[in-house]
Amino acid sequence: MSAQAPTIPLLTPYKLGTFNLSHRVVLAPLTRQRSYNNLPQPHAILYYSQRTTNGGLLIAEASGVSDTAQGYADMPGLWTKEQVEAWKPIVDAVHAKGGVFFCQIWHAGRVSNSAFQPNGQAPISCTDKPLTPQVLSNGFDVAEFTPPRQLRADEIPQIVNDFRLAARNAIEAGFDGVEIHGANGYLIDQFMKDQVNDRTDQYGGSLENRCRFALEIIEAVVNEIGADKVGIRLSPFADYMESGDSNPEALGLYMVQSLNKYGILYCHVIEPRMKEAGVKSETAGSLLPMREAFSGTFMANGGFDREDGNNAVAEGRVDLIAYGRWFLSNPDLPKRFELNAPLNKYDRNTFYTSDPVVGYTDYPFLETTA
Repeated sequence: MSAQAPTIPLLTPYKLGTFNLSHRVVLAPLTRQRSYNNLPQPHAILYYSQRTTNGGLLIAEASGVSDTAQGYADMPGLWTKEQVEAWKPIVDAVHAKGGVFFCQIWHAGRVSNSAFQPNGQAPISCTDKPLTPQVLSNGFDVAEFTPPRQLRADEIPQIVNDFRLAARNAIEAGFDGVEIHGANGYLIDQFMKDQVNDRTDQYGGSLENRCRFALEIIEAVVNEIGADKVGIRLSPFADYMESGDSNPEALGLYMVQSLNKYGILYCHVIEPRMKEAGVKSETAGSLLPMREAFSGTFMANGGFDREDGNNAVAEGRVDLIAYGRWFLSNPDLPKRFELNAPLNKYDRNTFYTSDPVVGYTDYPFLETTA
């Protein structure tokens, strides 16, 4: 980085709670399915350190909170001591380069299959409504889902506790904080969305009831590790995995207003234009009301390029922007944005393969010139 301050908005510093970020280009949490047997692998050390800059924020891929949380093959977890130990060298590598590293913690809910569940049992959800087979975002693999079992109300505190313990484990592994995955049609989102949640108890029906599970998790995690180390990802406008809502504006607004009571660090929201995974669409929806209502840091994700990202920051619509596919394929994305350099194209075919190098750590850096 040159001596004078960078002029583009994306590369201006930002104070994220106690963390001094040198720029606003965040590595989005990206499932890569290379954590064999749910254990983070040594090849992730290179992958994350390649994408680390001094003062840059990275969010690690979704890590399961328990043995019922998995929805895909070879996803990492944070429910065993062995997993915590496996994360440590990865976190250390990011910190050695001056990065700030949060871990996304998740539960897939009904977006799963009995093959990924302990003893081949049914996945759990707020509902017993099955999910129809889905084409995955690589465009050709089709996932089949086992009809879920509806959680009883007396089982829900155990799931909340799983999130609390996973957050504690993340801190023990060295992470600077956690992002609770409340988006993209997974378990927390299933509870929030009225097109999925058909409960008649205190966890269903009204908006307040549907958001109760999410807020109980927030409260438990905040009490465990501190609000200054907690973010959440939300996608009120999205319809991923058949998880749409009839009034996304009201849902988004209610959630951020409720989050303000806990004083969490950030809220990370999927742009309304990303109604379906990886597909940009025209929309009248806007994140501005959520942005204006939320008292913490506001991060957006979904369909941003350099120009669009700069404009969003310059206009005050966001504080930070999480880049997924472009950061996956350009390990030096902030540098490329600074120089307005061309970007490597990403290859969807290798997003979710298990190769520890190809499509993972072999995307080229800019030629370093003297």
